[in-house]
Amino acid sequence: MPTVLLIGASRGIGQELARQYLDDGWRVIGTARSDEALAQLQALGAETLRLDVADPLSNTGLSWQLDGEKIHLALYVAGAMDRQGANTPPSRDRFDAVMHTNVMGAMQILPQIAPMVQETQGVIACISSVMGSLQETTSGGAALYRVSKAALNMMVRCTQAEQPAITVLAIHPGWVQTEMGGAQAPLTVAHSASSLRQTLERIRTQPRAEDRGAFLNHDGTPLPW
Repeated sequence: MPTVLLIGASRGIGQELARQYLDDGWRVIGTARSDEALAQLQALGAETLRLDVADPLSNTGLSWQLDGEKIHLALYVAGAMDRQGANTPPSRDRFDAVMHTNVMGAMQILPQIAPMVQETQGVIACISSVMGSLQETTSGGAALYRVSKAALNMMVRCTQAEQPAITVLAIHPGWVQTEMGGAQAPLTVAHSASSLRQTLERIRTQPRAEDRGAFLNHDGTPLPW
């Protein structure tokens, strides 16, 4: 039974990924901050860990909570949105809220879980966004969010360079009907999660050189940096 670690599985895509992987017979370890979210994951059948990716003290304890684990697939799903445009300077609190969740958390967590993924020669995937693409940027809207995802993409590249035995990638889930994406988004949460799973399973079972350090859409097509 393969094991998937979902960092940030309290709602939206993270929780749906947990549900689908459990339905497919995987062992799921999901993280969340609140008692309510942990209880929801446990009700689905997942094993749970309490983790707040925006809190360095919380992040430092992850490796001992996972001591001895062999992880086939790890997904950094946690994310925070800020919709202010580039013409509005962010306050320190807004900057910290987004960058701690989207960037610092990944930078603290990925080095801890990489050895566990090495045990299976598996995959680490970070849920990024096409809004983090430099080439695709035609608007200054949600500037802080865009900056954070561009930084997350760089962390993916750096981690891949340091971890040649595994595949590390950034993946865009599409524009999804979540609290962040809004009701007008074209993709349902279930559709996005299913498409992500298909792409990641192909990469896990049939890895290619071009997948390493890649930036992909949920359907596996490459995205420009």
